[in-house]
Amino acid sequence: MKQSLKRKQVTFTFKNDPGKEVFIAGSFNNWDQKHDKLTETNQPGIYTITIMVARGRYEYKFVVDNVWYVDPKNPESAVNDRGWMNSVFTV
Repeated sequence: MKQSLKRKQVTFTFKNDPGKEVFIAGSFNNWDQKHDKLTETNQPGIYTITIMVARGRYEYKFVVDNVWYVDPKNPESAVNDRGWMNSVFTV
């Protein structure tokens, strides 16, 4: 029971062309680009997912048809160890 109290639902939304395969990868899922797939909503090109994460600070990107994108709606970002930008969220 205590474990569930330490976790929180976080919802992500991403806009792209309709009919794409959209995933989210980040430090919360070991950067697995095929683990957390977003679902296209009834609005074509709008994708969403709600995930459970423990409290903490996380870096992430969206993966659309194997191309990585920062979150254009999130102004918080960080440079990773390869010099690329990642989006950041804190729970």
